[in-house]
Amino acid sequence: MKMPEEQKNQDVRIVVLQRGFVAVGRFTQDGEQCRLEDAAIIRRWGTTKGLGQIAADGPTSNTILDKSPALRFHALTVITTIDCEAGKWNAHL
Repeated sequence: MKMPEEQKNQDVRIVVLQRGFVAVGRFTQDGEQCRLEDAAIIRRWGTTKGLGQIAADGPTSNTILDKSPALRFHALTVITTIDCEAGKWNAHL
């Protein structure tokens, strides 16, 4: 399915949440409510240089992504977010 151009350019981020959840997707925030569309849980990073590596370069051959329905979470549960290079992630979300 072809993705609309405006969706391709949405804010793709890796989000580290409380309790050790690490997810990636198209991030939006409305007040204290956050949402990841086209989301995946990153079960295995598969990197040699940490999360920054896959944020910049996209997933590696060793990265394991578990597709997920849209994720909703409160802003206070966010530990950090990492901006991703959207073009490197579009095929994986």
